[in-house]
Amino acid sequence: MMKEYRLKTVKSLESGADRPELSVFLPVYNEEDNIIPLNARLKDALDRLNRSYEIIYVDDGSTDESLARLRELASDDAGVRVIALRRNYGQTAAMSAGIDHARGDILVPMDADLQNDPADICRLLEKLDEGYDVVSGWRKDRKDKWLTRRVPSTIANKIISRISGVELHDYGCSLKAYRRDVLTDVKLYGEMHRFIPIYARWAGARVAEIAVTHHPRAAGKSKYGLSRTIKVVFDLITVKFMASYWTKPLYMFGAAGLICLTISFLSFVGALYYRFVHDVHLNRMPLATLAMIMFAMGIQFIFMGLLAEMIVRTYHESQNKPTYLIRERINIDEDEE
Repeated sequence: MMKEYRLKTVKSLESGADRPELSVFLPVYNEEDNIIPLNARLKDALDRLNRSYEIIYVDDGSTDESLARLRELASDDAGVRVIALRRNYGQTAAMSAGIDHARGDILVPMDADLQNDPADICRLLEKLDEGYDVVSGWRKDRKDKWLTRRVPSTIANKIISRISGVELHDYGCSLKAYRRDVLTDVKLYGEMHRFIPIYARWAGARVAEIAVTHHPRAAGKSKYGLSRTIKVVFDLITVKFMASYWTKPLYMFGAAGLICLTISFLSFVGALYYRFVHDVHLNRMPLATLAMIMFAMGIQFIFMGLLAEMIVRTYHESQNKPTYLIRERINIDEDEE
C-alpha cells in the first residue's frame, strides 16, 4: 500500500502539469514522539478529501530526534517534503519557510504537537469554498492550562480584535486555511504569523472563523509561555503602526512631538508659577524634572523601536533577504522558490 501511494504521489507531482491543490505545512521543534502518529492521522484525513496535496515539515532547529523521524517519513513518501533550518528561528520564520516552499493553491498551516486535529482541515476547506479567502480556527474548548495559557490568550485576543478591527476569538490557533494569493505579498517577522488574517482583511480579503477540536498535549513540552504574550503586544503595536503610518510616519511622530512640546510648555509655566508666586527655586523641584526626563525616555525608546522595525523591514524586503537559512532539503529542488 505504501509503495502504491508513493508511486501515485510521484506521478501526480512529476507528470501532472498543475500544482497540488493543497499544501499543509507544519513547523516542528522537538516533537520526536508526535511526528509519526501525527503524519499517519494527517495522511488519513487528507486522503479522504479527494484532492491532490503535499505535506511540508519545517524543522526549526530541533535538538532531539525530530529531524531523523522526518527523514524517515520523506524517504518512504515523496509527498512528504522536509525543510531543516540551521537553527531555531521561531515559529514565524518556520511558517514563512513553509509558505515560501508550498506549491498548493490552498495553504493550511498547523502545529505538530497533535493538539490540532487533522480532521478539521476538511471543515476549513468547506468554509473556504463558501467564498472566503481565509478561514481561521477557534479553539473554543481549549485544552491548555487556564492561568498561564488561556487567560493571557483571551485578553490578548480581545485587545488584538479591538485595535485591528478584525473580530476573531483565537488569533493564536495555527490551524487556518488561506488562498495562495492572500499570502503572496505577506512578509512575516517576530510573532506576526498570527496577524495574517488582519493583513488579509485590510487588503480586502473575506475572513471567517470556525470552531475546531483541540486535544491536550500527549507528548513533549509546550514551547509557549507568558513571555510570548508580551512579544505579541509589541508586534501588535508594530502592525498598527505599519498599517496607519507606513507611508506617513510624520503624522505620528509629529503628533508625539506636539505632545512633548505641550508638556514642556506646561511644565515651564508651572515652574515659573512656583518660582515667582511661591519663591521656589527650579533646582528644588526634582520630581518635576524626573517626570519630564522619564517621559522623554519612554517616548524615545518606543520610537527607536519603531524606527528599527522600519529599517529591518526595508533591509529584508529591498534586497529580498529571507528571514531564515536552510540546512537541508528533502524531496525539494534546490532552485525551487
